[in-house]
Amino acid sequence: MHSLLAVYVHHLDPFAIRFTETFGVRWYGLAYVVGFAAAFFLIRWFARIGASELKESQVGDFITLCAVLGTMLGGRLGYMLLYNFGELVANPLSFFNLLGGGMSSHGGIAGITIVAWFYARRTKTSWTGHGDNLVTVAPLGVFFGRLANFVNGELYGRPTEAKIAMKFPDELNDLERTPNGLEWKFPTAQLRELAAEAGDAAPGLLAKMDAAAAQAFASGHDAHFALVELVQEASRENSTFRALLGGILTPRHPSQLYEALVEGLLLFGILLAVRLKWRNAWHGLITGLFFILYAIGRIAVENFREPDSSLVAGMTKGQFYSLFMIAIGIAFLVYACARKRQNRLPAA
Repeated sequence: MHSLLAVYVHHLDPFAIRFTETFGVRWYGLAYVVGFAAAFFLIRWFARIGASELKESQVGDFITLCAVLGTMLGGRLGYMLLYNFGELVANPLSFFNLLGGGMSSHGGIAGITIVAWFYARRTKTSWTGHGDNLVTVAPLGVFFGRLANFVNGELYGRPTEAKIAMKFPDELNDLERTPNGLEWKFPTAQLRELAAEAGDAAPGLLAKMDAAAAQAFASGHDAHFALVELVQEASRENSTFRALLGGILTPRHPSQLYEALVEGLLLFGILLAVRLKWRNAWHGLITGLFFILYAIGRIAVENFREPDSSLVAGMTKGQFYSLFMIAIGIAFLVYACARKRQNRLPAA
């Protein structure tokens, strides 16, 4: 696989706008903003055409609660509980390290579901009715989020020789199991060798790496992440060095883009068509459809994604948790058919 040297080497900057070397507006943050904005305008439109029990004046508050409490807190808590529970137990304050990354789509979906239930109770409106509109627009948020994952070069796919293969420098942070335990796939010595081989293609890189290593050693930290960051920065700035780096990286599926298309655009198109065709469908039908279709898409696309945690019964955690989503989706369909609840439009 390493013979595919001409494969595109990812070098996109995670910052849309930089104010300093470490501070600025990230594409990941913009993805959330655009997703929430799209949800606001679409759900307000649903209210105008009689596909929602909300008044237009209520949509802003509703989306804000779902965004902050549902998506952000639910997504973060879901990630810590489902993917990083050991860190949460060892250091509970790590939950608030939002800038450090780590959000779960399953957690975000659960969070929004709970917030919508409380909002419906308070306003005496239909919880499942709100849910139908939320799940219709949610795939757009997934779409923008997966694009942001791609820009960040994270959550990449499994090795492949397909023509669509790409190489992601974040692979330099991968661990592999050896007879001595878990070790860096690309040890510090190999990163230094790469910098030395680069020469004029990355002037001063080796000196910067040695300085970063000395500083990390003095503070009792592992220098690996600091060195990888320097290598990635040099790769973004210099195409010659980027080609050199590509020689040691593995061609992989750009699974973030697969997820953006399947879990995002495709699912959004299906649910929007259903929402507009049956504006007064029994409450819960579209929610059930979302849970089932999202889970099926996630299970399928996860086959192309490099597992980012341990497997469960031979499945990735994303696939395993999606099985429960199918069961939840079926439950929503049964509930909708049993209750036959439809919109009770608010007074103008």
